[in-house]
Amino acid sequence: MSYTHTVTVNLSYADAVERTKEALSEQGFGILSEIDVRSTFENKLGTEAGDELGDYIILGACNPSLAQRGLTAEPDLGALLPCNVVVRRGPSDGTTVVQTIDPQTMVQLSGTDAVQDVANDADTRLRAALAQLPATGA
Repeated sequence: MSYTHTVTVNLSYADAVERTKEALSEQGFGILSEIDVRSTFENKLGTEAGDELGDYIILGACNPSLAQRGLTAEPDLGALLPCNVVVRRGPSDGTTVVQTIDPQTMVQLSGTDAVQDVANDADTRLRAALAQLPATGA
């Protein structure tokens, strides 16, 4: 089973990050955190490590109403939140990849009906956000 939903876009890295944030916002998600993995690699492992990875950011996306429903039903679910969204572009790539976590992975770990309902809603919204991005068809 794949644990992500993925789309490849013909956008620059910076444009893909911006468009992804906009698409998530339209689906009710805010960005709680931004982890610039390339910068972290460069700072901790050296410039070469960052260059080898390329541009890579992890966005911690949260839809407050979904999070509230999930955490009320199962407080331990917080260990799986927020929904991670990755925007990445390798050093020699001509396209940018955008990936979201597949919320159904939460269901496999929990199995409760309430978490299933939240995961279904989150899945619909995350897929809709990805569908707003100009996919390459790759």
